[in-house]
Amino acid sequence: MARRLLILGSTGSIGTQALDIVGRSPDLELVGLSAERSWEALVEQAAEHGVHRIALADADAGARAAEAWTDGEVLVGAEGLVRLVIESEADLVLNALVGSAGLGPTVATLGEGIDLALANKESLVVGGELVMQLAEATGARIVPVDSEHSALHQLLDGRGPGTVDRLVLTASGGPFRGRSRAELADVTVEEALRHPTWAMGGKITIDSATLMNKGLELIEAHHLFGTPYEAIDVVVHAQSIVHSYVLLCDGAALAHLGYPDMRVPISYALHHPERVDVPVAPLDLAAIGALTFEPVDQEAFACLRLARDAARAGGTAPCVLNAANEIAVHAFLGRRLDFLGIPAVIEETLDRLPPQPVRAFESLYDADREARAVAAELVETAGSRA
Repeated sequence: MARRLLILGSTGSIGTQALDIVGRSPDLELVGLSAERSWEALVEQAAEHGVHRIALADADAGARAAEAWTDGEVLVGAEGLVRLVIESEADLVLNALVGSAGLGPTVATLGEGIDLALANKESLVVGGELVMQLAEATGARIVPVDSEHSALHQLLDGRGPGTVDRLVLTASGGPFRGRSRAELADVTVEEALRHPTWAMGGKITIDSATLMNKGLELIEAHHLFGTPYEAIDVVVHAQSIVHSYVLLCDGAALAHLGYPDMRVPISYALHHPERVDVPVAPLDLAAIGALTFEPVDQEAFACLRLARDAARAGGTAPCVLNAANEIAVHAFLGRRLDFLGIPAVIEETLDRLPPQPVRAFESLYDADREARAVAAELVETAGSRA
């Protein structure tokens, strides 16, 4: 019997690749799709895959879709996304939304006891402890989609307590690998969007350029695998062949290797615990010739340091970090903030908003709103000085 699958963020990079996997998988039945505002592409996907319920986070886009598409139901806004999850009768939800907007649908999915294929790392960055507690309470499984966490999920499967000493996340280094802090002062948006390995959306690509993506992944790994922050490392690996590795108590190191193709971790998450064929080339290490590794320059790429500090501070600090980062990256993409202004805005926002305890999801939403307001003010101040 086919598993009923709902894809949130189906018009983005992860979502479109997931649809490629679904097209090859008779054991998966699509029951819903969503996007932020790309309504024309979403309607086209729905028609192609025979889906009759879609949701758009943006109200204007939702209204246009409802007017143009009469073959099904269009849900709108954050409430529409949650309704799509709750009413879809899905067996599995792929959350490929970008940013903290993914937290609500993650909570709705796990609250209903539905298994979650998680590509929205912000869900765990912002609300990690509460999200993991919710999954445990309802029995819903979380299978990560990020290539690094998918690798760790596979490497840790079946490992007994106390057998794993360290987790090591690998980073491509982005387009500015090897540059000093001074050499990053004048980089352009176009340069920052030119990732050497992965084809991703704008926000995620900038996070890769600043190495904030590794900071967010550090926090995500902590929650997914219950690993202390001091036992999680990050190394730069330009070839993006080793997606992560683990160090075991007996001195062994186990690594997950493969060409950089997101269809592999997506397929793993959608079919877990089964494996199916994915049309990727077999790994040829002889052809690659050499794999290199180097430490992260945390002076040049301060976002990783800020993320680790916020993670250790706990409480609302990771939520503030994430919100400030989203505002700063958006400002950089809009050419209202320079590249080094991104970590500067994040650090000042964290300084102005000391961490508070998190007792409910409402406190996270409050911290998110406050951090966005402070970060936006800092962006405006930086722009007036420029």
